[in-house]
Amino acid sequence: MAKHRGKKYLEVAKLVDTTKLYEVKEALELIKKTRTAKFLETIEVALRLGVDPRHASQQIRGTVVLPHGTGKSVKILAITQGENINKALEAGADYAGAEEYIEKIQQGWLDFDIVIATPDMMPKLGRLGKILGTKGLMPNPKSGTVTPNIAAAVSEFKKGKLAFRVDKLGSIHVPIGKADFDDEKVYENFKAFMGEIIRLKPADAKGQYLRTVAVSLTMGPGVKIDPLLVAKEIGA
Repeated sequence: MAKHRGKKYLEVAKLVDTTKLYEVKEALELIKKTRTAKFLETIEVALRLGVDPRHASQQIRGTVVLPHGTGKSVKILAITQGENINKALEAGADYAGAEEYIEKIQQGWLDFDIVIATPDMMPKLGRLGKILGTKGLMPNPKSGTVTPNIAAAVSEFKKGKLAFRVDKLGSIHVPIGKADFDDEKVYENFKAFMGEIIRLKPADAKGQYLRTVAVSLTMGPGVKIDPLLVAKEIGA
């Protein structure tokens, strides 16, 4: 969540009761009133989960197709070869190829948001582990970014498929839309994302699973949502 303390921020911050846990729709409507930036801000969700990522079974990771996309245009690099190169480009990939792009990345090129690869290319991508891994860009089957059907994967991510993973502190931070989305679209995207998070709850997770749920705009104050109401509303 943003931690700015400018005059505009302080003014809109007064709209948010920091001691209150809001209902879902109430919170999503409130953040629209906290716009201060001259650019179109992103609507973000921040979660803290009751999991221990040190255990493999509790490393929450997955993808979800948001009904209305994120509102962000993503650059996709497809690492593949042969006829799959043309298939990926036709599906909307910004770049597609094999060794030439691996070499460019080794030289410091990172002008992309997502890397999608076919399984046959993963052994070659292994040498990029330190570069892509630290930035969360390494393709992985669990995130849908390693697949033999690269055209379908490229198309889905272009349309708003969202990949997420829990960090070492048990937190997840993702975009679910833009400040100009109407309230119903934001709500439907929020429900789709949280539904997948709840579905992925590990059987061995102890205590309360949804510890904290908060939403904000890129430059705005965080609005806390009652995690128990979220679980109830989503149907957990």
